Amino acid sequence: MTEPLIRLHKLGKSFGPNVVLQDINLDIHPGQIIGILGENGAGKSTLLKLISGVYQPSVGSLEIGGYHYGELDPVTSRRLGIAMIPQEFNLVPTLRVYENVFLGQEIRKRGFLDRTTMRRKTLEVMESLHATLNPEASISTLSVAEKQMVEVARVLVDDARVVILDEPTTVLTYSEVGVLFDVVRRLQATGVAVLFISHKLKEVIDLCHSVLILRDGQVVEHCSTTDLDEESMARKMVGRELSQVFPAKQEHTRDVALEVRQLSLGSQLTDVNFTLHRGQILGLSGLVGSGRTEIAETIMGLRQKTSGQVLINGEACAISSPEDAHRHSLAYLSEDRQGKGLVLSFNLIENITLLSLKRYVKGLIRHRAERCQAEHYQKALSIRTASLTTEVGLLSGGNQQKVYLAKLLDIEPDILILDEPTRGIDVGTKHEFYRLIRTLANEGKAILVISSELEEVIGLCDQVLVVREGRIVADLRDEQINEEDIMLYAAGARSASTETRVGVSWS
Repeated sequence: MTEPLIRLHKLGKSFGPNVVLQDINLDIHPGQIIGILGENGAGKSTLLKLISGVYQPSVGSLEIGGYHYGELDPVTSRRLGIAMIPQEFNLVPTLRVYENVFLGQEIRKRGFLDRTTMRRKTLEVMESLHATLNPEASISTLSVAEKQMVEVARVLVDDARVVILDEPTTVLTYSEVGVLFDVVRRLQATGVAVLFISHKLKEVIDLCHSVLILRDGQVVEHCSTTDLDEESMARKMVGRELSQVFPAKQEHTRDVALEVRQLSLGSQLTDVNFTLHRGQILGLSGLVGSGRTEIAETIMGLRQKTSGQVLINGEACAISSPEDAHRHSLAYLSEDRQGKGLVLSFNLIENITLLSLKRYVKGLIRHRAERCQAEHYQKALSIRTASLTTEVGLLSGGNQQKVYLAKLLDIEPDILILDEPTRGIDVGTKHEFYRLIRTLANEGKAILVISSELEEVIGLCDQVLVVREGRIVADLRDEQINEEDIMLYAAGARSASTETRVGVSWS
């Protein structure tokens, strides 16, 4: 076997007395695709940050190309051919697509930026990704999936020898995932090593040669992917037997909490109609860009509808902002938790009580009451943190998602809209979220779930609406809620029919 590109020997990392990673031994060879698995907080992100120079190891050694690096930094790491596509985007929203693609590796001609060449090369790499992004488009105008493609493009224009992919598929469609995997296999064929983090275990089995499983900062398994199936991977990740993935579905009440009538948003949404009952989990499915998020944001007043009505408890409501929505007992968990949901520099307490702060003010902020409420949610949602005063930006993705949900629950909403609620979180935490969502529904809350994961939609939701090109094209119930029917409607291979009673609400 060839000499490893990277060799980790007894690598460890501590933050004060808190040991987050210990005794990591790993050789990364050219052309390998290694899956890295573990629950949120298991140490995956810390390991990647050590390799990419964001963190410095507390103990152990890190060798790249046969040379020992004790003080690796991101610039040096990139110069050595290590490129990372992070789970949370690292783009400059005020810059254009091509400027972000070449940020830090700009092409120059006679000392000046060669913008023409950078635009051309950006267009070429986007075409290889089957993406139709305009190199001149501003990052701030892009969807989450489009931003992910920009992150991938940044790696492809670089001369990378090791590529780290941290949850790259969570916001991509099935076809986009297929394109990404083709790109990864092309890189692997040229000798590039790939470290692939995903909570979608089937993807790991399909793509990776071997798998490294972490739990509580230590390696519990390192073997070929052919030696493990999805169930055994999940069991090793969580260290216990997993109960039923999805809780049993329950009958909901006939009381209508939310009704949407003829909702339109310019050319993006057309005549959207549905009802959401108390105790119901209603799913919105469809391809990325189909209009699912636009429906949620229009209901919440983040986008201003061009026509139609939103009724809550049978009364038409004029909602022009999230504050209006909160007053009507509506809460929205955005798919972009870091950009729109949390203040990363704030601690857990400050984030959890951010929307409900008035409740804690009597002349001055009652900090003890805030802390008590944060402690309640930490226990109820099993938020893993060394302290409630830890900055949220330092938490794992799954724990950030729990803090975001706690923030919404603290305004005591009756209606919850959850957009990609389990994006980027591990299998064990997903189970916790599913049980929590069902518990909230059983308590009488009305819940609208938007998800790109068909298994999630099928297993969790009582009813599923399929969205395509800004319209609801199917209303599926009972045995109709299956992968084939959802995908046929979402892709336009099956037309709306009277059998699915599209856009019709009934109790």
